Amino acid sequence: MRELLYAFYARRIAASLDPTQIPRHVGVILDGNRRWAKAAGAPSSRGWRAGADKVDEVLGWCDEVGVEVVTLWLLSTDNLGRPEAEVKPLLAIIENLVEQLAATRRWLVHPMGALDLLPDATARVLKDAAAATTDIDGIHVNVAVGYGGRHEIADAVRSLLHEHAVKGTSIEDLANVLDVEHIAEHLYTKGQPSEFYFCEAYWPDFRKVDFLRAMRAYAARHRRYGG
Repeated sequence: MRELLYAFYARRIAASLDPTQIPRHVGVILDGNRRWAKAAGAPSSRGWRAGADKVDEVLGWCDEVGVEVVTLWLLSTDNLGRPEAEVKPLLAIIENLVEQLAATRRWLVHPMGALDLLPDATARVLKDAAAATTDIDGIHVNVAVGYGGRHEIADAVRSLLHEHAVKGTSIEDLANVLDVEHIAEHLYTKGQPSEFYFCEAYWPDFRKVDFLRAMRAYAARHRRYGG
């Protein structure tokens, strides 16, 4: 009975959404997997697997409402510093998830992050998934693995320097353009305005009604973007 009520409630929320107020880009932090596993008296790996299994379902919900880009924050550079016994099985789950996303032939997979910090096998899986889905006309799925704010800034500076090296820009001229605004143009997010939504549910327990509530909350917010 409870599931029937939730399904009815989800349909009501979906019917009330204004298609013009749906966010174009949704970023998801897959948080709470270990705590979910701990609450169930299970090992962390079970929580990571449950979290990975939730991804395709959520991408389907995004597709239904018209979201065009989804960024999945899977593993930060800080997490790479955890003990190998913990990181190795997590990377294996991420590899399997990325392979499954590519195999569906529904999503255009794009790796984000410092792939050079990852094991060769993991980096290869990410690159292969991107190559295998370049022709997909579906949601653009950014897979953030080995991602960190410091690395993003470093990558942005390298990209800016490379751009001006190709143009033949002198050191003196480069000094005049190397500022925060120009670096921001080379960030993954390119300085785009963001809205935040927090859900109490652990990621493996995230439901469609939770997703639709987030869409409704986004649509209800008033934005001026500095105006």
